[in-house]
Amino acid sequence: MESTARTVAELVAARWGDHRPGLKSDERALTQHQFAAGAAARAALLADLLPPGAVPHVGVLLDNTEEFPLWLGAAALAGAAVAGINPTRRGSELARDILHTECPLLVTERAHLPLLADLELPGVRVLVTDGEEYGTLLAPYAGAVPDPSRAAPADRLLLYFTSGSTGAPKAALCSQGRLAAAGQALVRQFGVGADDVHYVCMPMFHGNAVIADWAPALAAGAGVALRRRFSASGFLSDVRRYGATYFTYVGRAIQYVLATEERADDRDNPLRLGFGTEAGAVDAAAFERRFGVRLVEGYGSSEGGAAIQWARGTPAGAVGPAKPGLVVLDPATGRECPPAVFDSAGRLLNGERAIGELVNRGPNPFEGYWRNPAAEAERRRGGAYWTGDLFYRDADGYLYFAGRTDDRIRVDGENLAAAMIENIVARYEGAVAVAVYGVPDPVTGDQVMATIAGSFDPAGFAEFLAAQPDLGTKMAPRFVRVVERMPVTATNKIHRALLRREGYACADPVWWRPAGEGGYRLLAAEDAEGGVGGEAPTSRGEAAQ
Repeated sequence: MESTARTVAELVAARWGDHRPGLKSDERALTQHQFAAGAAARAALLADLLPPGAVPHVGVLLDNTEEFPLWLGAAALAGAAVAGINPTRRGSELARDILHTECPLLVTERAHLPLLADLELPGVRVLVTDGEEYGTLLAPYAGAVPDPSRAAPADRLLLYFTSGSTGAPKAALCSQGRLAAAGQALVRQFGVGADDVHYVCMPMFHGNAVIADWAPALAAGAGVALRRRFSASGFLSDVRRYGATYFTYVGRAIQYVLATEERADDRDNPLRLGFGTEAGAVDAAAFERRFGVRLVEGYGSSEGGAAIQWARGTPAGAVGPAKPGLVVLDPATGRECPPAVFDSAGRLLNGERAIGELVNRGPNPFEGYWRNPAAEAERRRGGAYWTGDLFYRDADGYLYFAGRTDDRIRVDGENLAAAMIENIVARYEGAVAVAVYGVPDPVTGDQVMATIAGSFDPAGFAEFLAAQPDLGTKMAPRFVRVVERMPVTATNKIHRALLRREGYACADPVWWRPAGEGGYRLLAAEDAEGGVGGEAPTSRGEAAQ
């Protein structure tokens, strides 16, 4: 029967009395009933531990262990909210995240205690889930029964941090009603059933794993298999061991799985669907050929203000059709951008005019940021939701992703979208992962730089670029940095801010194409000091600013 729950608390309570498999991990396995009972016990403990008058927030600094979803369920039943704390943050930045979200309680594990050792966290009590005190504290609440009556749809349930590439990370808000609705919508969209097993390998402190993976499993009564931390080499063995049928991904996770050694029995697996973002058409096709599993690419802003769903008939390279209210606007004028015009090779001819910011003028579930009115105002302008993402739309209304607004590269007075160049360079046979971004031109604007993880042949790469019919005359990378492994954030997204900062002043080999030449040569210190395409920066360090 399809769930019609209004809150996540109701979804948790519905698992009471269900003795089918629930949570699975390396540590232990819980039935659906045991999950509901564990969440109820932690909810009762939480109610007693929260100081009177305190903001009902719980910081969760954990890997993907069974304690993470248990505390999500506990917060839902208690009418509280979980702030997902990123364990890759350090020092004052980590302390800032905990204190900014006003968490009087921080749930963690022994493996992460060194991160907290020298931090000043006044008023924060730390619970260690694999410590001796934890079991003693929980024991008196072992008989608790889940009661969803304390929760309302408008209650905050999640505070999850968005990217901090342009400043301190912002804590986006998600209510019980929104999360319950999102989970139930994905159940309907993908036909998730009670016999499915959702493989949660993306970090649960991030919205993707909770909203797109855990929530639909909870809504359908499906099993959940947890991977402590994402592992490309362990992906297929985990899927087989747990009988996983559904998983989500973000960033370059799919590329890393495809980079593992191919085996004749790769298609022998129980998966039926993967759902995520940023795999790209080339990798999605390669994944389906190798594993026999369809990947559904979608788009959704982290904050929930806009979403695009793939639909049958969507052209190659497009994300999906624009729903009512979704428009592409010129941020400078606020006017709608004209439709994209393509040549016979599929090359975008009017990118300068067609590419703009995706804006949702219709109703949307964006619920704001915690204690950050300036960031909210940036998103909510003129009665609409501005995503911060670049798109263009074709004449038939299909939308194409063109990168983040800060990924725009200006070369010789022309605006280029990094994502478009990235999609072309990703076809290069030696590339396992690709990032394209702008580095400052010594005279004005930017120069195009690419980082490639994999093998690189300078002559072969130049020939490859020359053969690409949709590569514009100003798109070819001036610099190519070659790395063994692409630097990524904790959510497996390419760490573009780091790459931009380092520019070509880095320890890795960098190849460059001098002005007027078609080939690439290794960038030496004297090249940088002598000038690369104009007046040189005064130092290699300046080039990285």
